Amino acid sequence: MKSVADKEAAMTYTQQMLDAYPGEINLDRKHLAAVIDALTTCAQVCTSCADACLSEKAEHLPMLTRCIRDDLDCAAICATTAAVLSRHTGYDANLTRAQVQAAIQATRTCGDSCGEHAGTHEHCRICSQVCQETHEALNALLPALRPDPGAGADPPSQAAPQRRG
Repeated sequence: MKSVADKEAAMTYTQQMLDAYPGEINLDRKHLAAVIDALTTCAQVCTSCADACLSEKAEHLPMLTRCIRDDLDCAAICATTAAVLSRHTGYDANLTRAQVQAAIQATRTCGDSCGEHAGTHEHCRICSQVCQETHEALNALLPALRPDPGAGADPPSQAAPQRRG
């Protein structure tokens, strides 16, 4: 049987932070943490893949131009999506949903692009796999990102006003 310390050690820092959040989060915290961690990993792998593509032989670069661009776009979008999913104060489900949809498209595009080179470049195979796994995780989260029915139609700035000093 695992001790409390063993269970806490198995949790990622993302999970620990979400569990420590004092307010209400209308999503399963464990699932949300897994998606944020997948996005962070995807961003890192896509960045590494773009760099590895740039390190290939000069004659391969023209064939890798689109892959590099897709890697960099996916890395930026995944990093931003992880940040948006990590913030819950003044939560705007519509904005969050749109950002997750952008990440779904980015992971699909990048995964397909890297998949074209997976047989030739191991870094593209790895990136394609990570993008596919992240794509699946995002699609599983998307149905839970519904606006709060009690929130009304007020914009976030009115629903969660800034406090002035």
